[in-house]
Amino acid sequence: NSSLFMKLIRSIILIINYKTIIVTLLSLASTWFCSYIGLSAEFPLTLVGIAIVFPVVFSISSAYQRREKALGQLADLKAHSHALFLASKDWVDPPNKDFQMEVKNQLLSVFTALKHFFTADQKEAPKMEETIFLRLSELSALLMQFKALGLQSGEQSRVSQYISKIESSIENMKVIFYYRTPITLRAYSRVFIYSFPILYGPYFVYVSEHYSHGLEYMMPVLFSFILVSLGNIQDHLENPFDQVGEDDIKFDVEQYAKMMD
Repeated sequence: NSSLFMKLIRSIILIINYKTIIVTLLSLASTWFCSYIGLSAEFPLTLVGIAIVFPVVFSISSAYQRREKALGQLADLKAHSHALFLASKDWVDPPNKDFQMEVKNQLLSVFTALKHFFTADQKEAPKMEETIFLRLSELSALLMQFKALGLQSGEQSRVSQYISKIESSIENMKVIFYYRTPITLRAYSRVFIYSFPILYGPYFVYVSEHYSHGLEYMMPVLFSFILVSLGNIQDHLENPFDQVGEDDIKFDVEQYAKMMD
């Protein structure tokens, strides 16, 4: 129960941060100022849904679909890597333990290079990308030993296909890593997420006439928390590899190694 509670607290901290506090304070100040000078107006709430909620929800949905696609590609990569290891274990007669360990270690080096690449900053990523290609080249050269160990040409061709499929999965994940949801749409969302709770100060004063005393500032707080939290969720889903959000893709090297025990 305590672990679930701590996980809930971490999730809340991720979506309610300093930006939430700043926008809330500014919206409260705007509402107080409008009340002080007697400024009120009945603004349409549908404008919030059209201008903010719909674009943000669209961006969140798009980012989530990219994450799901990346998970599928990672699963394919692990499956083909494991198939390569099983080939080194079961296709060689008699079994060669040294060759098995070499293949396992090389696959682990490829996966470790992938972890460093996808969890790095985009500016540093191109240098780490070269390491991935180097590790793949070393793996490809190592698998040429299958021929010396008596593997038939048809099975050797299948091993080459596994390498090709691993590279295809890596390239698909790289596309997701480098290219995000539209930058202009995210910029548009940020502008209105941070400005609407402040601009709607006259509206909050208008509706507060129907509230009990002490509840006049409830609406600006709710607006700020809801809109900024949606923006934070969008930001955390935008890069599924950065290891910041709760829903990020994890590159667990130890778990990957256990697949080949």
